Amino acid sequence: MAGKGLITDIKRYAIHDGPGIRTTVFFKGCPLNCLWCHNPECISPGKDLMYFEYKCIACGLCVKICPEGALKLTGKGIDIDYQLCTYCEKCSEVCPTGALEIKGRFYSVPDLLEEIEKDLLYYDSSEGGVTFSGGEPLFQPEFLREVLKGCREGKIHTVLDTAGCAPREVMASVMEYVDLFYYDLKFADPAEQERFTGSNSDLVLKNLEMLCQEGRGKDIVIRFAVIPGITDTEKNVKGLMEILSSMEGLGEIHLLLYHDVREKFRRLGREFLLTELEVPARVRMEYLQNKFSALDLKVKTNT
Repeated sequence: MAGKGLITDIKRYAIHDGPGIRTTVFFKGCPLNCLWCHNPECISPGKDLMYFEYKCIACGLCVKICPEGALKLTGKGIDIDYQLCTYCEKCSEVCPTGALEIKGRFYSVPDLLEEIEKDLLYYDSSEGGVTFSGGEPLFQPEFLREVLKGCREGKIHTVLDTAGCAPREVMASVMEYVDLFYYDLKFADPAEQERFTGSNSDLVLKNLEMLCQEGRGKDIVIRFAVIPGITDTEKNVKGLMEILSSMEGLGEIHLLLYHDVREKFRRLGREFLLTELEVPARVRMEYLQNKFSALDLKVKTNT
């Protein structure tokens, strides 16, 4: 039996993370470090502290209770020294407004299954289920596998939202318990994958190929994040189209519109490097939709 898993958040009544009404469980930790990550609070394998300055009333309770002296009250709110912070949670516990929030809570398999099962009524009425996202759920493989098994026993539909960047044996160990894969593809060129995500695309493509060879292509929805000037270049789109055309059984791709996430990075005390990025123009999304439609794939755009 797996031990405990570190979960960033549990989102209820999710309607964009798979069929029907779903509960989305965000796993902590990811081998990728995408510069545009929409969930940067899920990247690190440990807990994170987020500061929502608009909620802060400058009461100073967090400063007084911090045992490490990591917090200071300034004219602009709370200043956090993340080098000193040990994520002991004392500051978030005394904060009266929720301006300080620890991201990351440990769950046992039974505890997480209990949280998932709270929404059974919604799953039954909408043909929904649970989606495991992150971060990268495969980063905690044993815990994920046991939770997936529990869902299978409870007849709860499962979606695994993954970038596929895990050893082949890890993917093989969970795939039989997954009903639907949301599979992220970012780059055809390994050098570009390394440059913008800090990881190699070799594992990603080999795992996708394995799933297709095992007859799971029909259970895969490809997800492609449209990052202007980075992932949507003609070279990358052409390369991805060649890859997808070589995979058996694939039938659907979702084009994911980039949204400005610099506020999330700032609340984590991190620098957002892609400051010149803008949301893709509608005409660009329509162009990409037409390009991928040529592969006889059902194309959806998530705005």
